[in-house]
Amino acid sequence: MGRGSAASAAVAVTVLTLLYLLACTEQAEAASYTVGDSSGWTFNVATWPKGKGFKAGDVLVFNYSPGAHNVVAVNRGGYQSCNAPPRPKVFQSGKDQVKLVKGQNYFICSIPGHCQGGMKIAVTAA
Repeated sequence: MGRGSAASAAVAVTVLTLLYLLACTEQAEAASYTVGDSSGWTFNVATWPKGKGFKAGDVLVFNYSPGAHNVVAVNRGGYQSCNAPPRPKVFQSGKDQVKLVKGQNYFICSIPGHCQGGMKIAVTAA
Protein backbone atom coordinates (compact mmCIF):
# COMPACT_ATOMS: atom_id res chain seq x y z
CA MET A 1 0.00 0.00 0.00
CA GLY A 2 1.21 3.49 -0.81
CA ARG A 3 0.91 6.59 1.33
CA GLY A 4 -2.31 7.56 -0.46
CA SER A 5 -3.97 4.29 0.57
CA ALA A 6 -2.97 4.73 4.22
CA ALA A 7 -4.28 8.30 4.24
CA SER A 8 -7.57 7.18 2.67
CA ALA A 9 -7.92 4.43 5.27
CA ALA A 10 -7.26 6.93 8.08
CA VAL A 11 -9.91 9.29 6.69
CA ALA A 12 -12.40 6.42 6.41
CA VAL A 13 -11.77 5.37 10.01
CA THR A 14 -12.18 8.96 11.19
CA VAL A 15 -15.46 9.37 9.29
CA LEU A 16 -16.82 6.07 10.63
CA THR A 17 -15.83 7.05 14.17
CA LEU A 18 -17.59 10.41 13.83
CA LEU A 19 -20.73 8.74 12.46
CA TYR A 20 -20.71 6.29 15.36
CA LEU A 21 -20.34 9.10 17.90
CA LEU A 22 -23.14 11.05 16.24
CA ALA A 23 -25.43 8.00 16.40
CA CYS A 24 -24.59 7.50 20.09
CA THR A 25 -25.32 11.16 20.80
CA GLU A 26 -28.72 10.96 19.12
CA GLN A 27 -29.62 7.89 21.15
CA ALA A 28 -28.45 9.53 24.35
CA GLU A 29 -30.61 12.57 23.69
CA ALA A 30 -33.79 10.59 23.01
CA ALA A 31 -36.21 10.73 25.92
CA SER A 32 -38.73 8.15 27.03
CA TYR A 33 -42.22 9.22 28.11
CA THR A 34 -44.80 7.01 29.79
CA VAL A 35 -48.17 7.93 28.32
CA GLY A 36 -50.57 8.92 31.08
CA ASP A 37 -47.69 8.93 33.58
CA SER A 38 -48.46 6.61 36.53
CA SER A 39 -52.06 6.05 35.34
CA GLY A 40 -50.85 4.61 32.05
CA TRP A 41 -52.71 4.37 28.74
CA THR A 42 -56.31 4.77 29.87
CA PHE A 43 -59.39 6.91 29.36
CA ASN A 44 -59.12 10.72 29.32
CA VAL A 45 -55.41 10.90 28.42
CA ALA A 46 -55.96 13.21 25.42
CA THR A 47 -54.51 16.20 27.31
CA TRP A 48 -51.46 14.29 28.64
CA PRO A 49 -49.04 15.59 25.93
CA LYS A 50 -49.78 19.24 26.82
CA GLY A 51 -46.68 21.15 27.92
CA LYS A 52 -44.19 18.42 27.00
CA GLY A 53 -41.37 19.09 24.51
CA PHE A 54 -41.24 15.99 22.32
CA LYS A 55 -38.53 15.42 19.71
CA ALA A 56 -38.28 13.01 16.81
CA GLY A 57 -36.68 9.84 18.13
CA ASP A 58 -38.25 10.12 21.58
CA VAL A 59 -40.08 7.00 22.71
CA LEU A 60 -43.63 6.80 24.01
CA VAL A 61 -44.28 3.92 26.40
CA PHE A 62 -47.89 2.74 26.53
CA ASN A 63 -48.60 0.75 29.72
CA TYR A 64 -51.99 -0.98 30.00
CA SER A 65 -53.63 -4.35 30.61
CA PRO A 66 -53.23 -6.52 27.49
CA GLY A 67 -56.60 -7.54 26.10
CA ALA A 68 -58.33 -4.56 27.70
CA HIS A 69 -56.77 -1.96 25.37
CA ASN A 70 -54.42 -1.57 22.42
CA VAL A 71 -52.51 1.18 20.61
CA VAL A 72 -52.91 2.05 16.94
CA ALA A 73 -50.96 4.75 15.10
CA VAL A 74 -53.36 6.70 12.88
CA ASN A 75 -53.39 9.85 10.78
CA ARG A 76 -55.20 13.06 11.70
CA GLY A 77 -58.46 11.87 10.16
CA GLY A 78 -58.30 8.60 12.09
CA TYR A 79 -57.58 10.53 15.28
CA GLN A 80 -60.53 12.88 14.78
CA SER A 81 -62.99 10.15 13.74
CA CYS A 82 -61.61 7.43 16.06
CA ASN A 83 -61.23 5.05 13.13
CA ALA A 84 -58.20 2.88 12.49
CA PRO A 85 -57.01 2.48 8.89
CA PRO A 86 -57.45 -0.82 7.05
CA ARG A 87 -54.89 -3.43 8.22
CA PRO A 88 -53.36 -1.17 10.90
CA LYS A 89 -50.27 -1.94 12.95
CA VAL A 90 -51.86 -2.79 16.29
CA PHE A 91 -49.71 -2.77 19.41
CA GLN A 92 -51.17 -5.00 22.12
CA SER A 93 -48.40 -6.13 24.46
CA GLY A 94 -49.42 -3.83 27.31
CA LYS A 95 -45.89 -2.40 27.39
CA ASP A 96 -45.60 -0.97 23.89
CA GLN A 97 -42.79 1.37 22.91
CA VAL A 98 -43.25 3.61 19.89
CA LYS A 99 -40.58 5.95 18.50
CA LEU A 100 -41.88 9.37 17.47
CA VAL A 101 -41.30 10.72 13.98
CA LYS A 102 -40.88 14.41 13.22
CA GLY A 103 -44.20 16.23 12.99
CA GLN A 104 -47.62 14.99 14.07
CA ASN A 105 -48.01 11.56 15.68
CA TYR A 106 -51.51 10.29 16.45
CA PHE A 107 -52.48 7.24 18.52
CA ILE A 108 -55.83 5.73 19.49
CA CYS A 109 -57.18 2.67 21.26
CA SER A 110 -59.24 0.83 18.65
CA ILE A 111 -61.36 -1.15 21.14
CA PRO A 112 -64.95 0.00 20.42
CA GLY A 113 -65.86 3.10 22.45
CA HIS A 114 -62.42 3.61 23.97
CA CYS A 115 -61.16 6.32 21.61
CA GLN A 116 -64.49 8.12 21.96
CA GLY A 117 -63.94 7.91 25.74
CA GLY A 118 -60.68 9.82 25.42
CA MET A 119 -58.14 7.05 24.77
CA LYS A 120 -56.29 8.98 22.12
CA ILE A 121 -53.33 11.32 21.99
CA ALA A 122 -51.85 13.69 19.44
CA VAL A 123 -48.14 14.40 19.85
CA THR A 124 -46.05 16.88 17.89
CA ALA A 125 -42.35 16.03 17.72
CA ALA A 126 -39.82 18.70 16.73
